[in-house]
Parts: sequence; structure tokens; C-alpha cells
Amino acid sequence: MAAGQSGTSAKPPIDWTILHAQVILDHLGFSPGILDGREGQSLTAALKGFQISRGIDQSGALDPATLRALAPYASLRPVRRLTLDAATLKGPYINPMPKDPGEQAKMPSLAYTRPLEKLAEMFHTTPEVLVELNPGGKAIEPGAEFVFPNALPASRDYPADIKPEWRQTLNDLNVEAKVPEADHIVVDKSDKVLRVFDKQERLVAQFSATMGSQHDPLPIGTWKIYGADTNPKFHYNPALFWDAKKGDEKAMLPPGPNGPVGVVWLDLSKEHYGIHGTPEPQLIGRTQSHGCIRLTNWDVARLALMIKPGTKAVFQE
Repeated sequence: MAAGQSGTSAKPPIDWTILHAQVILDHLGFSPGILDGREGQSLTAALKGFQISRGIDQSGALDPATLRALAPYASLRPVRRLTLDAATLKGPYINPMPKDPGEQAKMPSLAYTRPLEKLAEMFHTTPEVLVELNPGGKAIEPGAEFVFPNALPASRDYPADIKPEWRQTLNDLNVEAKVPEADHIVVDKSDKVLRVFDKQERLVAQFSATMGSQHDPLPIGTWKIYGADTNPKFHYNPALFWDAKKGDEKAMLPPGPNGPVGVVWLDLSKEHYGIHGTPEPQLIGRTQSHGCIRLTNWDVARLALMIKPGTKAVFQE
């Protein structure tokens, strides 16, 4: 078969201008999804959010006005070359990861499957992008140098009263500590984004999101966020899942970034609904959910630092 006849095409190479813009947007809290140096719906949405916040036309593109608005942050390098150490590569790892909830319930945690997956989440990207940035099949071991998208936060000065294990998760995900306080959030179904507003109604952050499905539609209305359950266990109840397999039984799944709700569950006043993370960040905005609002693990962790119990959540079409 000749090239191109299969109906698929190879991904374009990493565009360094796009990657640089993604890194800046990620630092500013206008998440472009995974940092991969490529155009896509998440980057377009992030640019529109940034443009709204800066009062410029919403082109969703890296147009001249947007490039000028991003220019003050150009000193943020698109990538960083870092030396791996034992602490960064520390597990545990679960491989293979069972897919059956009953088998997952027997695991000590739903941890990463391998160091490459952990490093990808740490730097807000995918294993495939890390392989592209580091060709040659280098061993992932202490002392090895690797190139990563520059997701390193400006501050790790997290609240003093948080649990040690949550502090470790925030560090592992390179979550920015200096974030604005949310007055309310708006989940917009049409744009597939979650927007964060301050008391002056200014848009201060935006995250791409997966929300609802034909089986479990997004619950339109105004709700409250009761609070955050960090590194949560997950009560699997097949009666609440339209796609549950016949014979599935209730199970308590252990915590971990590869769990169904990732590293955070933000509980909503709508019963059985929440805002949470995901084990598959590359699918955010591209798949359906069971009615809940799903963000990447690093984005929902950042959001958790912005909200407090009682924060208003508006879900709209």
C-alpha cells in the first residue's frame, strides 16, 4: 500500500513556536491540554480564553495581537534539559494495570505503569512526546539527561496545612502554587472548557474539559463545590455506569493517578457528580464522560488550589 492510502497521516513534527505558546499559556493558567507543539482544539480554546482575559479579539490563533500579549512571558523557555534523580523516578508502578474494577480493587494503588508515564504527567505531556523530544532510546535512570516541555512552576509554596501526600502529588505534577482565588466557575458545554472567574468577574484561568454524554448529560444549572477529596479512593457502583459490564459488582478502588477520577475529586451539590482528574489526559475534550467534568490531573490539581468549599459552579449549554 502506498503512503497515504491507509486514510491516516503521520503527526506533523513539533512546532517550536506552538510549543512555546503552549508553555506560556500553561504557566498562566490557560491550559492548552497536553504540551505537544501542535495545533488542536485545546490550544484554540486556550488562546480564546487568554484573548478574553487580555481584551483582544477572540481569533483562537497566534495572530499578531496575541503574540504581542504573550511577548512579556517569552523568557519562559519552551523546554528544559534536566538530569533525572532517584526521587523523581520513585514508584510505585503497577504494570500491567488491570482494567476490571474488581481486579483494580485488589491493587495497593492505581499508580503509574512506568517511569515514562510518570515523567509525561509531571511535564504536562504524553510519553510519545517525550520520546520525540529525546530520540535514541536513552535509558530512563538516575543521572540521565532528558529534554522536557517547560512545565516547571514558578512557585511550590503550597499551603502549609495541606496533607504531606497531597503536597507530594502537587510537586509530582509540577502544579503552580501561586494561583488566583476563584469566586465562581463556569462550565461551558459548547466550548468544552471550565472557566474560573474572580470577584471582579475577570477570567483568571481556563481548562479544557470533558463533560457529559448522551447517556449522562451535563447537569445544566447552578451548583456548589462542597470541597476537595485529594488522592481519592473511588466507590465503583456499576448501577451508575451505563457501560458497566454484566456481572460487575460494587468495589472500592484504591487511590492513584491512573484511577477513574485521577488525583482529585471536587464534590458537587448535585448528587453523584463531581469535577475530577483522568488517567488519559490526551483524551480530554475528545471523549464522553459519565456526566461529571473531567480535567487533566495537573489542571484539576491547580483548580483545587483555587477553590474553597461553597464556590459556585455554573453549568451552561
